[in-house]
Amino acid sequence: MDGNSGDQSTPEANAGARPTQEGTVQRIIGHMSGNKIEAALWITRIMTMFFVLNFFLPVFSASQSSYQKAVLSNAATSALRLHQRLPNFQMNREFFGRLLLEDSAHYLFYSLIFVSSYPVTMVLVPIFLFAVLHAQKYTQQILNVVGPNSLGVVRRMLAKLDSNQVGILRFIACTEIFLMPAILFMMFTGHASIFLPFIYYRFLTLRYSSRRNPYCRQLFSELRVAMENICSSPSCPAFVRNIVYKVIAFISRLAPQIPTA
Repeated sequence: MDGNSGDQSTPEANAGARPTQEGTVQRIIGHMSGNKIEAALWITRIMTMFFVLNFFLPVFSASQSSYQKAVLSNAATSALRLHQRLPNFQMNREFFGRLLLEDSAHYLFYSLIFVSSYPVTMVLVPIFLFAVLHAQKYTQQILNVVGPNSLGVVRRMLAKLDSNQVGILRFIACTEIFLMPAILFMMFTGHASIFLPFIYYRFLTLRYSSRRNPYCRQLFSELRVAMENICSSPSCPAFVRNIVYKVIAFISRLAPQIPTA
């Protein structure tokens, strides 16, 4: 009947919960220590997501600062991933040829292009979405270390993300393609160097030739078919049709040759 009797179990419950929490933290640290590069990649991707979100909602720092930090953390991720893929650096033509075939090298180049540029929202879209996609798998591993049924809501979100991976990769490729017109507009408005379109064109050729990610190449093909279908309509003015066909021919000439297997 004592009013304090209900509080007597609280210290015991807290004492029992504390070792459990400490054990969970130790398991997570042990898991991350087992593969330090994967853990470092996960951390840099989380940092990228944080800085991109802070760019849109500048709570902790200014948008300009968050923009640069997001691009730099993506550069760190790409460099770590590149080291993981090609651990033995060599000063020869064969090594640099293999390096240019790696997607992580493409996005390291991408980060170097835009790290000092005028902040462009579209630049952060591929950075953020790739960070989300690639952090998903390691986050799942962390949840498994915590417990097989832990944080069910987060697990369902990760599963949904995994099921929509192809759509997200296609959206990233579409953003990369339409970033080129945005760069041209920036150049004419004085927000970009005259050399930036040429440098970014080199990045697009690397993405077009990617062995592991064919979505940029697929999107270019689908956009061409869509524009040709629009131009073939009788309602399309002749001068518009001629301009579109000339633009398509010009872009097709710029496309790199893809070697057949």
